[in-house]
Amino acid sequence: MQFRHGHRAEDAPPATPDSRSLAAAAAALAASGGTVTEGDNPGALRDALGAVLATAPVGLALLDERLRWRYLNAAFAAVTGLRRADLLGRPAEATPFAGALATLRRVLADGRDREQVTGGPGGTGSPVPPGLRVRYRALVHAGRTTGVVVVVLDDPDPARDQLHALEQARTRLALLDAAAERIGTTLDIGTTSAELAAFTVPGLAELAVVDVLPPEAEPARAGRAASQRLHRAAVEATPAVRPALAALARPGESVRHREGSAGARSLTAGVALLTEPGPGDTGPAADYAAAGIASLLVLPLAARGRLIGLLTLGRTAATPAFTPDEAALLGDLASRAAIGLDHARRYTRSQGIALELQRALLSEPGNPHQNLGLASRYLPSGTSSVVGGDWYETVRLPFGRTLLAMGDVMGHGVEAAVDMSQYRSTLRDIASMDLPPHRILRQLDTVISANDSARPATCLLVLADPGRDRWTLSSAGHLPPALIAPDRPTELLRVPTGPPLGTGLGGYEQVSHPLVPGETLLLYTDGLVERRGEDIDVSLDRLAALRLPTGGELDELLDAVLHSLATATAAEDDIALLAARPKAR
Repeated sequence: MQFRHGHRAEDAPPATPDSRSLAAAAAALAASGGTVTEGDNPGALRDALGAVLATAPVGLALLDERLRWRYLNAAFAAVTGLRRADLLGRPAEATPFAGALATLRRVLADGRDREQVTGGPGGTGSPVPPGLRVRYRALVHAGRTTGVVVVVLDDPDPARDQLHALEQARTRLALLDAAAERIGTTLDIGTTSAELAAFTVPGLAELAVVDVLPPEAEPARAGRAASQRLHRAAVEATPAVRPALAALARPGESVRHREGSAGARSLTAGVALLTEPGPGDTGPAADYAAAGIASLLVLPLAARGRLIGLLTLGRTAATPAFTPDEAALLGDLASRAAIGLDHARRYTRSQGIALELQRALLSEPGNPHQNLGLASRYLPSGTSSVVGGDWYETVRLPFGRTLLAMGDVMGHGVEAAVDMSQYRSTLRDIASMDLPPHRILRQLDTVISANDSARPATCLLVLADPGRDRWTLSSAGHLPPALIAPDRPTELLRVPTGPPLGTGLGGYEQVSHPLVPGETLLLYTDGLVERRGEDIDVSLDRLAALRLPTGGELDELLDAVLHSLATATAAEDDIALLAARPKAR
């Protein structure tokens, strides 16, 4: 992944002077006005030389004659892992360079250059990684030593470079392997975003913010995504940072990154951005600065060539600033996580379409005869937005009879919802032949099994015949209905069970049961009672043990059933309910 430094993202890289010209520039810079701090601006010469030093690829810093740190460029901070706040204005003995204090004093005393290799002879105490050269050169002005130039150079050692590259590769693989185990364990956008944020804090950052494009929005290519509104999906922070985050948008809120902000620039360019929020910033950068964030890394989340969000990581001044190497490594992490988030977005979008389709197809029960009261309810699973093939239907037949149907197509998603529609329409056609329930199931099984792409389904048919005071029931692998009557426990009616529809096996039977006005027959799908890891008999016993209202409206009865069984933590599948109650003549 590409990355840019936030304050000069559009500039082309300057020419790269060698160490001698850098030291000479430093000496001239010192000669033009003495010591240098970031706020100084005495003249055009200093500005020009300052620009050379600031953008040089070689790590360079300046100490005055009292060995206080007065300047360091970005390359120096990157290679040492130190930030300006760690050094500027502080004496060398009070910084991680305390081990080099003797060398610095010798350079001041005799004006001679010194050079050390970190990790080698004479290199103890140096804070930079092992295998790098550190050169200490005297700054001389008007014949007097006025300070020390510290230059950190890579040692041109191919073997060391290979070892460094190998170590980087191992670190990258270890990070991505760990991320693969902990990020994307579900197809839920919120969960995946929270897993990504939790993975980075506190080991990689002190603050992590995940913004994701809503599932219904179309992902944009780089350059067009900055204007899109994102959904704040997750925020994670260390205990020290968390209390200062009140100004940031919270998970669940919409955010739009303003033009010119780090987030908008990252979305526009499609690259990672390194920046340092300051007190003079506005918008989100000011909020980050107020929270104590001193180093910010903004990473685009891209999948299949399109941007779907942003990962923003922050560190306080108590932690080393993000380096270009870390930006590249965390960019790989963001790319891996973006794939999981894209899968979750696509899945959520698909399930949303399926849910809308199912709700459109699953209309209210048809107009029944006046001798029968009906009520129905459909609930998708409350935790995963998984849309199943649960369905119900009522068919008005001659002589005051009504056919009730409750079914469950195996599987989930759009395909199950489409198959559910086919089952309902086929049932209505066959029911118009005025066949008994077991023969309707037989015909339905024959028609569905002829379609190789159709999924099997369970089904319970109940013919309500108030004129003859009887229910006639037949089942294709479906759970038994519940009879709710005054002054006695809920009863699960015994119904002969045949194979699911669509298998082509047939063999359905039917049974009759007395129909009594005031008693209610409840048809339901397995999502109402089944629990993972629990025997189905235990689940059915739970339903039979309920004491449900036998009077009042049927909708009140359904509310009581759902309140007792379909809790938010327990419901793991769709639920469909159909209640029928004969009316007194």
